[in-house]
Amino acid sequence: MTFGDLKRRFWPGASAESVRLVILLLALFLLSFVSRGAERADAPEQFLGQTDGAAELDAQEAATPLQQADVVDNDGPASAETGIASWYGPGFHRRKTASGEPFDMFAMTAAHRTLAFGTLICVRSQITGRGVVVRVNDRGPRVPGRVVDLSRAAAMELGVHGLGLKPVEVVPLPPGRSTCQDD
Repeated sequence: MTFGDLKRRFWPGASAESVRLVILLLALFLLSFVSRGAERADAPEQFLGQTDGAAELDAQEAATPLQQADVVDNDGPASAETGIASWYGPGFHRRKTASGEPFDMFAMTAAHRTLAFGTLICVRSQITGRGVVVRVNDRGPRVPGRVVDLSRAAAMELGVHGLGLKPVEVVPLPPGRSTCQDD
């Protein structure tokens, strides 16, 4: 089948230039998807397919709900926890959190499985050493291996926003302290 046959069959009356333009645009569109896949192939295996985790959280929300009853006592000494931080934002903005307040993706907040609501925590990147202070106001993350879900603002401040995941250390702050200690 020749180009002329295709043009007559699928686009009768269209100029050859118009048909070539449509074919070129379709080819560029397909190439953009191929190149995205090649960029992601360099990422570590655990990061593949991960962005903000919103769809993943939605799917697992009903299967593994975390409730207020899952909270442990915060009165003991603060202990550091290490693992992977992720972030959530647009899909949850203004939706009710487990604490009852509306989620604000522009606030410095986080979801944690067990820390009491209102607890201030220092989340420090194990790669860059940069730390941010966030307030726990939600339950999560619901994905195994992750220790904290950050709001979009906190993720951007910490540098998690790009890949969506980053190894971190999470340290609850003692009452009266609102900054991360420099090591």
